[in-house]
Amino acid sequence: MIVDFTSVDAETHKVIDIASHYSVDDLRAATNESVNRILGYLQGLTNEDVTFDPIDSLADDPLAVEGEERIGWSLAHLIVHATASSEEGAAVASILARGIPFQGRLRYETLWNTVTTVAQCIERLEESRRMRLGALDMFPDMPFQDVCRTISEGFTAKFGMMNANATFLFGLHHEVGHYAQFEDVLSQALRAREIVG
Repeated sequence: MIVDFTSVDAETHKVIDIASHYSVDDLRAATNESVNRILGYLQGLTNEDVTFDPIDSLADDPLAVEGEERIGWSLAHLIVHATASSEEGAAVASILARGIPFQGRLRYETLWNTVTTVAQCIERLEESRRMRLGALDMFPDMPFQDVCRTISEGFTAKFGMMNANATFLFGLHHEVGHYAQFEDVLSQALRAREIVG
């Protein structure tokens, strides 16, 4: 991975501590790398594979629609979730980079149960790539680094201050954090196909 989140995962650094090490071109490259990796998970899959309902004993989403708090997420569900967070990070980052203080959320997640084919998963990923790269194109040549997102005290204490680069990376870090889940669900879907087939 172009961006090394090791120290963030180990909680020895906040995202803002590593953010200055990455240029806008690095953020573009990391975006492409992440989208390409997720596209790679879809190679050779069927529509049934991407909508396969996995077993996830750790499922616990208190913000989910009522009745969906403890369901396992299909590959399609993971794609719409991960891309939504990365897009929010990119959109907010483009505002901060231009020196405009921002408070609030800019998040929209495609309804997971409307994405039912491999083609739709690919379209969602490519749309997300275009949107994130477009947000980076809105960064000025000299992005503001001292303008931060206003977030709750609890969030800031846990995750740190969020300037433009840190906000973009925070969304990407969330997406990267789902790679293991993607791999687990993919493995379950392929095993189920073998059993049925």
